[in-house]
Amino acid sequence: MSFEAGNYDVIVIGAGHAGCEAGLAAARMGAKTLMLTINLDMVAFMPCNPSVGGPAKGIVVREIDALGGEMGRNIDKTHIQMRMLNTGKGPAVRALRAQADKFAYQHELKKTIEDTENLTLKQGLVERLIIEDGECTGVITQTGAIYRSKTVVITTGTFLRGEIIVGELKYSSGPNNQQPAIKLSEHLEELGIELVRFKTGTPPRVNSHSIDYSKTEIQPGDDVPRAFSYETEAVETDQIPCWLTYTSENTHQIIDDNLHRSPMYSGMIKGTGPRYCPSIEDKVVRFNDKPRHQIFLEPEGRNTQEVYVQGLSTSLPEDVQEKMLRSIAGLENVQMMRTGYAIEYDAIVPTQLWPTLEIKHIKNLYTAGQINGTSGYEEAAGQGLIAGINAACRSLNKKELILDRSEAYIGVLIDDLVTKGTNEPYRLLTSRAEYRLLLRHDNADLRLTKIGHELGLISDDRFADFEQKKAHIEEEISRLKTTQLRPTEQVQGLIAEVGGSELKDGIKAADLLRRPEMNYEHIHVLSPSEKELHPDVKEQVEIQIKYEGYIEKSLNQVERMKKMDLKRIPENIDYQAINGLATEARQKLEQVRPLSVGQASRISGVNPADISILLVYLEQGKIARISN
Repeated sequence: MSFEAGNYDVIVIGAGHAGCEAGLAAARMGAKTLMLTINLDMVAFMPCNPSVGGPAKGIVVREIDALGGEMGRNIDKTHIQMRMLNTGKGPAVRALRAQADKFAYQHELKKTIEDTENLTLKQGLVERLIIEDGECTGVITQTGAIYRSKTVVITTGTFLRGEIIVGELKYSSGPNNQQPAIKLSEHLEELGIELVRFKTGTPPRVNSHSIDYSKTEIQPGDDVPRAFSYETEAVETDQIPCWLTYTSENTHQIIDDNLHRSPMYSGMIKGTGPRYCPSIEDKVVRFNDKPRHQIFLEPEGRNTQEVYVQGLSTSLPEDVQEKMLRSIAGLENVQMMRTGYAIEYDAIVPTQLWPTLEIKHIKNLYTAGQINGTSGYEEAAGQGLIAGINAACRSLNKKELILDRSEAYIGVLIDDLVTKGTNEPYRLLTSRAEYRLLLRHDNADLRLTKIGHELGLISDDRFADFEQKKAHIEEEISRLKTTQLRPTEQVQGLIAEVGGSELKDGIKAADLLRRPEMNYEHIHVLSPSEKELHPDVKEQVEIQIKYEGYIEKSLNQVERMKKMDLKRIPENIDYQAINGLATEARQKLEQVRPLSVGQASRISGVNPADISILLVYLEQGKIARISN
């Protein structure tokens, strides 16, 4: 028996990392928002590794924060360790990574959601969408509750027709033995949405009391207090270490002897797994020349003895997992608390989405997170934030947000998905960003805070602080570019001390800073600023001056591509009417329906010759359109 249960501007289905960001963003923008989740105890749950950040992903978390999202603030409040990676490399690849107290993380985020104005959190299993004249106007739950809305965001993660696999055992389940969403998956197919089957996995968890840490290597956090969020002032310094150990030849032998029992090799697993996070059995088979593989022992929280065995993702039978664990140094007497497993689930083919994350053939329906074929909490949260923003914008009659590839890693992620699609669970990498020197950990606020403020997600006070920081950076760069340093005894002495060549004549302070052996603090000794500058300001001044030439080159590349992106393509253009296009290009253009020539140029299978033909066709002005 169905019943009317309420009216909203935005409904978010799911409360994982994508759903939380979508719901919070929409509500904070003033949209009346409902979040529906299968289980209220699983809000913001971390079913896989208890960490946030890392290469590329950590920059996404900073971008989420710069736009007014929640992930950065939440991990700052609930982490047990914080570490900056790649500090010995250039600024383009530096990234922050935090170990989370996974239970504190989900409880804190659930509390934030419950305390947010305009946001209602309810337990409910959505089974159908309400579609009227090609528009999504609400949802229907298992109990018959009808919730009507102007927009809907689906963030179901790995729950769609989820199946857990351990050895010869296979059963219907969401992650961590939660109830799966079966009928919604079937309903999406009825609506003409193309689905694919993906797979991911997780390692066993073990009891910390049963680990001999004397046989492992300690991996402490940073001594320097760090944070993801630009709003965080007090940083937790009571950090808990992780530990490093390795598989052994015995481990590999156990795996080889039991490959016939592995669902990956027996044919039981049909879904495509993530290339950049392979199972241990896959690593042993593919890299059989390697005598060992790294294993990180990561505590799951301050008030639990569960330890996540990073690097040992597996779906081998439970008895084999136990033998495998006990063949690893430090784990000889380990007690396994949870068995590792693989999970298969439905995802949508993401080329069915506009860059706003709206489904092309169903208006007002958005999707975000692992349902779009990605892997990782950070990729999910970034998509969730954009989908929530755009669903709210649509319901409030505002212009939707599309981030450019040169503006954010989130822009790279979404453009890759909707333009190129993915044949496997997509993971964001620094190598995917052609403008990565512009998309750094340190400058996320300079790139995105203004956008967050315009959306109403960044407070006026925070924006005023940001504007002050920006002014200080510009003033100090200008000062160093106009300050002349003479070859005095003090200047020559400091240069000699850091191993540089002495000055023959006077030099601008900025030019001296460009020398590889010099840093901002050296220049500050020789020419102190009248103002007390924040460390973040000093960092920006140094990076912007040292890398000015490279940054300028990247900005010129961006400008050239923006000219292509400004050449818009009508949504209903008829590609069949364009003579000269290669058959593959025509098919791909029909499938993706790019919004601009720039986007068209990034589609796999569309060559420069096809783009030239398309440009000529558009410039002629005689554009054939598909009749609706």
